[in-house]
Amino acid sequence: MLETMVLGLSVAPALAFVQWQAMRPLSAWARVALLSVAVVPLYLLFAGLLVIASALATRALGWRSPVGITARLTEFEWPVLTWGRYLMTIHVVRVFAGPAFRASPIWSWYLRLNGARVGRLVWVNSLSVMDHNLLEFGDNVVVGADVHLSGHIVERGMLKTARVTLGPGTVIGTGSVVGIGVTTGPDVQVGALSVIPKHTTLEGHASYAGIPVQRLH
Repeated sequence: MLETMVLGLSVAPALAFVQWQAMRPLSAWARVALLSVAVVPLYLLFAGLLVIASALATRALGWRSPVGITARLTEFEWPVLTWGRYLMTIHVVRVFAGPAFRASPIWSWYLRLNGARVGRLVWVNSLSVMDHNLLEFGDNVVVGADVHLSGHIVERGMLKTARVTLGPGTVIGTGSVVGIGVTTGPDVQVGALSVIPKHTTLEGHASYAGIPVQRLH
């Protein structure tokens, strides 16, 4: 019901424009030209409204990923249900709005609005970033394309959550996996396709790479 309302509200201005131009005394070619030019602006308007409406809805309802829990998924307790609802809203936004806004200030702003602690000049070029309220990114953090980063993991049917903190100046290379409970110091460089195991702390001012990551220098 929530996603129906949020998506409906977000797409309403675009549909209103289509309805408005249908009522104008335009030739067929003029109508096609107008709609063709309007496709991209209308999509960006829809995506922007979806980002805002979804984040505000989760704030109003208090939907967040619980901090530091261990719960069996099959028991459907309230913390698990709240986590599932929160991730559902994130998934809808990343599918419909993510392709337009990833790796832009708007995407970093969305993460902040949706519960993450995000510093200045943070660039997130990945749509596989979940559990926003469990994430803290310092200034000048860069998360590369297709990085998998979240505050949860499922092990043997148990949901486990923990915060992820990336210190200022941290760069996570393309395709890397960041486990739960990871903390990096300032100016950490993680090479592409690396794996940072859960509850790992990486010392600052150093480079890391590998599966699992090892300090290079």
